Amino acid sequence: MASHSISTDPGVDLADCDREPIHIPGSIQPHGLLLIVDAGSLTVVAGAGDLETRLSPEWLGAPLSTLVHQDIAALIAATPSGSGGGVIGTLVTVHDERFDVAVHRAGDQLLVELEPGAAAPMSAGATLSRLDAFATSFERASDLRTLCDRAAVAFRTLTGFDRVMVYRFLDDDAGRVVAEDSDPALPTFMHHHFPASDIPRQARALYIRNRTRSIPNVTYDPQPIRPAAFAQVDLSDVAIRSVSPIHVRYLKNMGVAASASISIVKDGLLWGLIACHHRTPHALSADVRAAAAMLASGLARQVRAKEEAETYRERLRLRAAEDDVVPKLAGATGLPHSVARVKRELRTMLGADGFALVHGRTVVVDGTCPPEETIREIGSWVSARGGGDPFATHELATAMPEAGAHAANASGLLAMMLGEEGGTLLWFRMEQIEEIEWAGNPHKSVSLTPGEQLTPRASFETWTEAVRGLSRRWTLEEVEAAHRLRRAFHDAYQVRQLRDLNAQLTRTANEREALLQQKDLLMKEVDHRIQNSLQLVSAFLAMQARAAGPGEVSDHLREAQARLSAVAQVHRRLYRDDRVETIDLARYLEELAGDMKLSLGEEWASRMRLDLAPVLIPSDRAVNVGLVMTELVINATKYAYDGLPGPIAIVLEQHRNRLRLIVADEGRGKVGDKAGFGSRMMAAMVARLNGEIEQDDNQPGLRAILTAPIQEG
Repeated sequence: MASHSISTDPGVDLADCDREPIHIPGSIQPHGLLLIVDAGSLTVVAGAGDLETRLSPEWLGAPLSTLVHQDIAALIAATPSGSGGGVIGTLVTVHDERFDVAVHRAGDQLLVELEPGAAAPMSAGATLSRLDAFATSFERASDLRTLCDRAAVAFRTLTGFDRVMVYRFLDDDAGRVVAEDSDPALPTFMHHHFPASDIPRQARALYIRNRTRSIPNVTYDPQPIRPAAFAQVDLSDVAIRSVSPIHVRYLKNMGVAASASISIVKDGLLWGLIACHHRTPHALSADVRAAAAMLASGLARQVRAKEEAETYRERLRLRAAEDDVVPKLAGATGLPHSVARVKRELRTMLGADGFALVHGRTVVVDGTCPPEETIREIGSWVSARGGGDPFATHELATAMPEAGAHAANASGLLAMMLGEEGGTLLWFRMEQIEEIEWAGNPHKSVSLTPGEQLTPRASFETWTEAVRGLSRRWTLEEVEAAHRLRRAFHDAYQVRQLRDLNAQLTRTANEREALLQQKDLLMKEVDHRIQNSLQLVSAFLAMQARAAGPGEVSDHLREAQARLSAVAQVHRRLYRDDRVETIDLARYLEELAGDMKLSLGEEWASRMRLDLAPVLIPSDRAVNVGLVMTELVINATKYAYDGLPGPIAIVLEQHRNRLRLIVADEGRGKVGDKAGFGSRMMAAMVARLNGEIEQDDNQPGLRAILTAPIQEG
């Protein structure tokens, strides 16, 4: 299951696991052959495997087309652009041995790999029919668990392995087996966890790049690249590249003689793996791997659909509960009385074991809660934290150590201050003692031998670890529902205030209403004045840019004008929306892009495409994301097409509790690092978001990707 590759040099640090260059092993697995070819002359300059026996004794320096019996130049010319640099040739027969041929581009070289073809390959029609049947069964799965169960059966049927597991990555990068189909004689790994160290970061990146991986026989002898001067060639795209010795030992320790993995990539991120094990050597031909990759793509789409459906159902349930609670808040005579009327509904709405209101010395409780004095202490601690956003944690003792004594009743806390009325709402979740089944001791994922060599753990027998002090996690939908409740309590408070004032002094109530209207008018006037000021500054910058004429000064002034537009846009949103703490980032970015289109002109505007998923985000973080997007678009307009209009794509995605903002062009790609004001500002914004920004080849052009948490902390 792991793709663990670490150095065996004496004294190596465990951190080397994440730095090992597993993409340049310098050798291949012996079931295949590798030819390294000069891309200009199409002659073989290096290779690996038993080339003399299986191809030709004079392979070195020979024309590639002669060795593989097909016109490689014609195949390359017929390959569509954007295909990822790979060319799949037809089956060839050399010395009565049939090979599948694959060609990969690698700079000035071509990497040609030959794998033994299937003895009796399925026809295209039979393959499509089988895949269609599997896809239909995926579509009819009622939930994610059923989908994964069916996937395990489907992939085992397709690949013929003894054991097939659906392996899902968790938030802490550890993995869990969520479905399994295997020979009844084998022990089960169902529900077992595997530590994050089993699959280092660079291996996860390769799982996204290469969707299938096969090791037909773990006892193989690596075949080195010859001549040795080519040993450092990047074999990232080569399916038959050699495996790290530590991973081979890992599989042997599991009792596995052959393995394969198929990546489940959802929204460009590694959601999980289809992990396959066999007790004896077992090959997976190129056509079966291609079918498995296609089936995994369909599985990823169904995973996304099931997760989105689950989120939608949760939102509907919470909205229905709100509709039941909110009308009951306004009829009471005060906050404690109001909460007492709906305390049970408030507790069950957010799936809490206990609920409490702290209002001065008054405590209203429902369900299983800590003692009243402890509730008051927790309420005071929440008040001291300040802020208007809900606070949520599934391990309260980590944030408030003194609460650890009451972990049984309060390991999880969702807290919210009510502002004007001075009350604090607390939802508690009990400790959920979870016995996690690990495949071996996770604290011994690697060990040092007497010779100071790193080796993987030898035992994969069930190792149970009890996790204490944790509760069920609060979902983003539950936290957002608490946010809406805060608004509802605020509205109910306003209704009670107005009702009480009307009952006492009608005139005073009318005066108050007039004051509220004046306040609203004043806020609008303030907003109007600020917008006018921002527009004046923007116009001044535009005039200065025109006066400066073409050049660096004019460019800087126009960039400043675009950044000012980003700030003005969020200001308008804050004064226009009812809910200012969080905003829809997609709507904000869409309006910000609209302003940029107006400033850039019709030619740029017509070529700018947006694909924005709705993402709720705190308003202050939205400003930073908007500034980063503005800077990336400005960079694209300046450098991608030498100032001429060209296509620019802006994409916003959400994956669990993180967002991804992608700005991609089809220009000339990265042209060097610019360390100007804009770059420094963007670096500062990314740091404030606690995110990271990557630049990838868009084939053609540049693809800039900002990844950051949706919420801080």
